[in-house]
Amino acid sequence: MAGLQKPPVSIGGDKEPVLKRTAGGADLTADNQKFKKQRKKNRKQKEVVFETTSPDGYLTFDVIELRKALDIAVDVKRSDDGTKFLLGPMGLPEFREVEVKIMRLSSTGDGVGVHEGMEGEKEIVVVPFALPGDVVTAKIYKKLASHSMADFVRLVSAGDSRDDSLVRCKYFSKCAGCQLQMMPYADQLQHKREVILRAYANFCDVAAGILPEIGNTIGSPLEYGYRTKLTPHFDVPRRGHVPNETPIGFTQKGRSFVLDIEECPIGTPAINEAYKSERTKVSEKIQTYKRGATLLFRESVFKDEGGVLKNSVCLDSKDIVTDYVNEYTFRYPAGDFFQCNSSVLPQVTEFVNSQLQMEYVNPEGTSLAPKHLVDAYCGSGLFSIACSKSVEEVIGVEISANSVKWATENAKDNAILNAQFVLGDAAVIFKKIRTPAKETSMILDPPRKGCDDNFLNQLLDYQPRRIVYVSCNVHTQARDLKYILTDPRGLKYTVDSIRGFDFFPQTHHVESVAVLTYHE
Repeated sequence: MAGLQKPPVSIGGDKEPVLKRTAGGADLTADNQKFKKQRKKNRKQKEVVFETTSPDGYLTFDVIELRKALDIAVDVKRSDDGTKFLLGPMGLPEFREVEVKIMRLSSTGDGVGVHEGMEGEKEIVVVPFALPGDVVTAKIYKKLASHSMADFVRLVSAGDSRDDSLVRCKYFSKCAGCQLQMMPYADQLQHKREVILRAYANFCDVAAGILPEIGNTIGSPLEYGYRTKLTPHFDVPRRGHVPNETPIGFTQKGRSFVLDIEECPIGTPAINEAYKSERTKVSEKIQTYKRGATLLFRESVFKDEGGVLKNSVCLDSKDIVTDYVNEYTFRYPAGDFFQCNSSVLPQVTEFVNSQLQMEYVNPEGTSLAPKHLVDAYCGSGLFSIACSKSVEEVIGVEISANSVKWATENAKDNAILNAQFVLGDAAVIFKKIRTPAKETSMILDPPRKGCDDNFLNQLLDYQPRRIVYVSCNVHTQARDLKYILTDPRGLKYTVDSIRGFDFFPQTHHVESVAVLTYHE
């Protein structure tokens, strides 16, 4: 009861100050305040460490670049091997509102700008959903040694590159899925080219003239309604009552909790229709869930009796999806990896195919094209099959037995007779390859972490005539190209081209394709 005096509470024995409370527990005595300050001072602060090739890592590169441009001291340490940023202990949360002038658009799609304090001191602040030239009010929630992270609060004045009439989602500026809806699409493509430029400047510092000019980024035919896979999710409390209003949707920018979002404009119409229906079903039985869950929506395309393409949506990861790329048909489990912007896949596969057909001059002076193709990380056979007509033989290598199974099935379905798929061990991935290296092209399409040193050393020992490196993380691609180009075994490689492909309009993501040729 509020009117009764609560007894003193002792914390930590005789050496600790006694925590005393007045009636109702509302007011702290001077001893209590002293105790809380000492406990706050002694609290161990978390050390901040970022992998340089992670989103936080390449955001830090952009922050450092702006600090140098503004002549603000840069004291950002890196690990001995250079793969991590060591930003020291994180400052305590401040939750203060500041006005920020945005100077740069980072590789993560966030605005990077400057707040000037009362004494003229400059603070670098990262603000999502902001573009160069904008002046915004932002609320700082995280303090790091090199910069502060903030929430977008409101737009004070717009820069020339902002056009809010382009925004199609009412959750934009809250949902973490998109970053660039307020940016004209041509400007998005230009920005993504600059992201590739920065990645190579930061991770592939080779001698001048070795790298070619970065090509223009190839846009997606669809700017919205392109994404054939969505994975909304929801959380439930670990203990206690599950509220009927449990949000189902996507993560809020800068936070770990879920926003309630009923549709996603970058998802295909079929995906959104299925999502609305499934949300209702999940909401009706939300009380039965003991933990949160991720929902899967994957579009599958099929032809009816008249040959007309129809859409359906798979909800189970084991359901079999059908997709079409040019004249080829691909089937794979809904939970497996397959590019989820079908509209741009014909352009990408045609470009990769054209690079495989490029001729080289052998020591006898004859112009030839590689006869054999090795598709590392082949998945369910997308590039192996789409490029099979350009070569005499295709060998797809995968460490997943299920992927090898589906790649083999897809080759059979498409009447591809010159392709075989083998289960490879990452430690000896080239063991089953018997094709002559100087007559062989190799496609690399690794996961976001890129290729490890073990794989790159095997690649350099093998020395294929041509390498076509397709990457969903240009920063690890640039790092891997440096490894190849600076190793004695890779000195005879030239980089023919580097260019981006936009698989994910309205977001900061960009795919990159780099082409290398070995010259004897």
